[in-house]
Order: sequence, then structure tokens, then C-alpha cells
Amino acid sequence: MTNRKRVVAGGCAALVAAVALASALSRERVAETELADPVHAAPPGRFEVRTLSFGGTFGQILDDAGLGTADRVAVLDAFRSEAEPRRLRTGTEVRLHWVEERLHGIRVALDRDRTVYVHCNAGSGDCAASTVTLATVVDTVRVAGVIEGDLWSAVLNLPELADVPSSDRSQFVVSLDRVFQWQIDFSRQIRAGDTYRFVFQREKRPDGSMRTGHLLAAELVNSGKAYHAIWFDPNGDGRGTWYDLDGESVRRAFLMKPIELSRISSRFSFSRFHPIRKEWRAHRGVDYAARSGTPVQSTGAGVVVRRNTSPTYGRVIDVRHPNGFLTRYAHLSGFARGLVVGSRVAQGEVIGYVGMTGLATGPHLHYEMHVRGTPVDPLAIELPAEDPVPDDDRARWELESEARIALLFTLPGPEELRSARADQ
Repeated sequence: MTNRKRVVAGGCAALVAAVALASALSRERVAETELADPVHAAPPGRFEVRTLSFGGTFGQILDDAGLGTADRVAVLDAFRSEAEPRRLRTGTEVRLHWVEERLHGIRVALDRDRTVYVHCNAGSGDCAASTVTLATVVDTVRVAGVIEGDLWSAVLNLPELADVPSSDRSQFVVSLDRVFQWQIDFSRQIRAGDTYRFVFQREKRPDGSMRTGHLLAAELVNSGKAYHAIWFDPNGDGRGTWYDLDGESVRRAFLMKPIELSRISSRFSFSRFHPIRKEWRAHRGVDYAARSGTPVQSTGAGVVVRRNTSPTYGRVIDVRHPNGFLTRYAHLSGFARGLVVGSRVAQGEVIGYVGMTGLATGPHLHYEMHVRGTPVDPLAIELPAEDPVPDDDRARWELESEARIALLFTLPGPEELRSARADQ
């Protein structure tokens, strides 16, 4: 027992001694360590932002920033490997990074999604460029609602889209107008109580805004008649189009109107009181009220056979189409750049801009349609349809359209929407 106590006591003494030694060594180490004065790191150069002015060039910005000829040429050569300097838009910001007063790099935002970075090696004077594209995710928006007044307000004010940027909501309406423009004139045919539902696929940026997108499927019920549009891309090149539930094209040889989301101010008539001539005379066209400068589209593919100015029509364009059709666009403020007699135009291509030249009391477009030399009412004529789904692609159409139609029909239909509105 005595020996055991001695061993324990000896062990405790050794442990105390070890702790004391460690503490002493620790104090010695702390004492040897002194606080150094703060070290201030040199800043990583300086940044300078310059803006491309109207009529200015990228080369002028580099010159104004003080770059020598060799450095300016090196930067321009590197930048051209990614983008064309002459196509930079007015207002583009050019951010220059200097290190020890030598150019280290340049950042140029081409648009919301693409930025070009130019890195320069100060030692050798060599520059290299790369493009960074903002990452996006793909999502699907599914919406249904009732129209109280107009489609624009119905979609923009829908509570379910409160978190979607207003620019994207506007794009939804424009897309619906474009898809159904061959069947419905939204400026005159929409009625309170009409319903809509659609499925829209989009590429979404990190801030929630849309880069690109298109309607996958849509339904519009107007005065009790349902119109459908289902996206299908027969060639697989991303330039698809829309068909109805049976695979018939929703497109026609002509658009129903030459201005998007416009309002009719005067219709086709054989007897109308002319506001300037102060007499009753035929009005062989349709007038669309719009602000000056609003783009005017050719309603069909064809060839420009007239582009001039007359005392009555002002600036006017005539487009000849197949099968004896001709369309006329009058009172324009100007013509599209490069448009001349003989120019071929596509359906929906901008050919001019709304104005009030000639005999006009206010800005508007006068639109006419002639068939084999005879004026016809553009709002009353039955327009020919384009080709249906190609036979060779029918099996793929059946498979893809089935999935898109199913997505559309899981949304509330007209009866459900109207019942929900009545219960509110």
C-alpha cells in the first residue's frame, strides 16, 4: 500500500512539473511573438469606365484612354476574335483595368447576356479575348384567366404572374397576339368573358427576367369559339411554328392586320364622309390608329412594286403577292432602310412606319387589299391557310403535341374560369 501511494504521488509530481514546464515554454513563446505593424497591400490597379458616344468607335475610346498604337492594335485584334467593334451600340460601357499604369484588361458588355473580356500581358504586349455568357435555366409558365376588357390588361394584371417581370408579361401578350393574329383581331373581336390559357417555355436569367421563350401551347375562347395553337418544329432548327389540334397550320398567307395590338379607327366602306375633302366618298381600306413611328409590317410575302409619295396617300408602299393579291400601306412617316421597288419582303417584315403624310388628320396607317385589281375588305375576306404538318413528321407531331396539349388542358377551362369569377 505504501509503495502504491509513493508511485501515485510521484506520478502527480511529475505531471505537475510537466504542466509547469509547458506553461513556462508557452509563456516564453508568447513573449517571443510581437505584433507587427499593419501591412497595407497595394491596390490591384485602378478601373476606368468610358461610354461609347453616338458616332463614336471602340478605337476612339482606346485612343482617348491613352493607349499607344501597338497596344490599341493588340486590343482591337483580340476583341475582333469575339465580336465586331463596329457593331457596338451607343451607350456601351467599356471598363478598363490598369495596373501600374499599364493596361491589364478590358470588359465590354455586348448585351444583357454576353460580356467580352480582353486580358493583356503587360510584359509582352499580347492580348487575348474571351466571351462569358450569363447562365440561364429553363422553366415553364402555365397561366389561365378571364378577359374583362382586353387581353393586355388581363395578362399583365393576373395575380399569379405578380413575380414575373412586367417585360416578360408583356412578351406573353405579344406572343399570343402573334400566334392568333391569323384567326382573331384583338383590337375588335375580343369580348368580356372570353378566356385564355397558355403554356410558355422560357430561358430565365438569374434576376428572373427572360432571355428567350415561346408558347408551347395556347387556347383562346372568343365568343364561345375555341382557337388552339400547339408549337411544333418539323425541321428541328428552332424555327418551328404553330398548328391546331388536328395539325392544320394556324398561319395564313396574310396577317389580319399590319400593326401589332392596334386599334381600328375607320373601316372599309363604299360611302364615308371624308374629314378633309368634306364629301362622301368610298373608303376602300381600313385605318389603324397608332403613334407616329410605329412599325408597319407587310401582311404577306411578296415584292415591292410601289414606293413613292402621292398627294393623297403621302408616303405609300404597294406589295404584290401570289395569286393576284396586292396590299397597300399609306400615310407613312418613312420607309424601312434599304426598301426599294423590286425588294422581296417576308410576311411580318417591317417595311415602313406610321405617320400622317398626304391627306391625313392624325397619325394612322391606311391599309388596302386588292384581289386581281379589285379592292376588297381586308377584314371580311377568307384568307388561305399555309401547309399542315408534313406527312413525314406526322408520327413525331402526334407524340410531341400530345404532351403539350395535356399540359394545356390541366389548366382551368372556360367553365371553371367563369365559375370562379362568379364566386368572387
